[in-house]
Amino acid sequence: MPNSYQSWGRYPKVSQRDMPIRWRNQPLPLPKETLEKVLPFGLGRSYGDVCLNDGGTLLTTRGLNHFIALDVNSGILSCEAGVSLAEILDLCVPQGWFLPTTPGTKFVTVGGAIANDVHGKNHHGAGTFGRHLVRFELLRSDGERLLCSPSSNPSYYAATIGGLGLTGLITWVDIQLKPISHRAMQTDTIQFANVEEFFDISKQSDQHFEYTVAWVDCSSQGTALGRGIFFRGNHVTSHEIPDKWQLPWRPKIRLPVDLPGFMLNRWSVRLFNRWYYGHQKQQSVSKLMDYDPFFYPLDTILEWNRLYGKRGFLQYQLVIPNDDPRLLKDLLQTIAASGLSSFLAVLKNFGELTSPGLLSFPRKGVTLALDFPIKGANTFELLERLDDQVREAKGAVYPAKDARVSARNFQAYYPQWTEFAKSIDPRFSSSFWRRVSGEQRTGLEALAGQHVKNTIEEAK
Repeated sequence: MPNSYQSWGRYPKVSQRDMPIRWRNQPLPLPKETLEKVLPFGLGRSYGDVCLNDGGTLLTTRGLNHFIALDVNSGILSCEAGVSLAEILDLCVPQGWFLPTTPGTKFVTVGGAIANDVHGKNHHGAGTFGRHLVRFELLRSDGERLLCSPSSNPSYYAATIGGLGLTGLITWVDIQLKPISHRAMQTDTIQFANVEEFFDISKQSDQHFEYTVAWVDCSSQGTALGRGIFFRGNHVTSHEIPDKWQLPWRPKIRLPVDLPGFMLNRWSVRLFNRWYYGHQKQQSVSKLMDYDPFFYPLDTILEWNRLYGKRGFLQYQLVIPNDDPRLLKDLLQTIAASGLSSFLAVLKNFGELTSPGLLSFPRKGVTLALDFPIKGANTFELLERLDDQVREAKGAVYPAKDARVSARNFQAYYPQWTEFAKSIDPRFSSSFWRRVSGEQRTGLEALAGQHVKNTIEEAK
């Protein structure tokens, strides 16, 4: 029977089946009656169709949620691929260990973190998640189990990191954690007035702070183009550990219903951005805080994707070279002029550390992540204009956040895609891959394509 699994952006709508994986030593439960394609699925926090398999089967991996071992001396954690980052933190932080890098949510599985080669606020110093993998097991559809590391099956190691779940099923992994003295963070928030100030603060901060990121007001224009708030922080050291530290209480809020689509519009977003920027009463504020709200501010709001209404939203993350601020200013000007301002916009400089992943997104430059409620054809047309600007700047768009990039642009962003395709398991595929590689769509996907057109027309 078709299931209700969806991506975090809740777009596009698809029809697919699911088969649970419960034991890492079991064979892959492949559909026997057909050569139907399969795709691993963790917690569904990818925003677009990279975690969807319209007309196919999802291999749901949350049953692979067992810890295998933790070496408290070396910080090497062995666990199954369905373990979440939240579960790792709950186990390891009290032992004095932390994730080597983490995205903006802890509600992702280890397998998903590898498949999308996630990055975090410390990319300039630590690189991507894939740089900290000691080894992992890859189960192929023919039953072969490959132990992958930099020295063992290195081609599959490189293809699987950032490989979008297409090279086979990751069953277990060894991860090198990083030591910490305490769960507290020493943080600064700094208001900046424009793009030039962002680059100045970022350059200085990356030299002295392990974690850096900024919120940017995408509705501002003129001399205030690219204004925002810069966040930076370090884990406290042993001599900075507070004498009296009480873990702050973080209430969880769950959105019970989808908000009406009209609530997020150019005026409400502009008012929120103006309030949020002005809410920073002082230009710079320093404080001690727990790691949880610093790294995962949105995790407090469960099902926050319902803010965007039943049509869902499109996340868009790009990276462009940062040696010319005019490139970023041109993109921000395009967004501001469209009137489709992003409610959540995150800006950060990537460092020079390269990923071991063949198809990984992060590279030296500046990355901008945006959320757009689906408002009809105008939304898609804006993102297509941004696609062209990113391509001309020799940048790229992040597959984990994508639901509509053309095959032409994807192949320009990732010219290594043909080399990567050699490592794809013949029984694995995804809606995303069929779209960007030009593979023939399934019959159900053809119907879904018509649904997409209808959605755009209805939203006009």
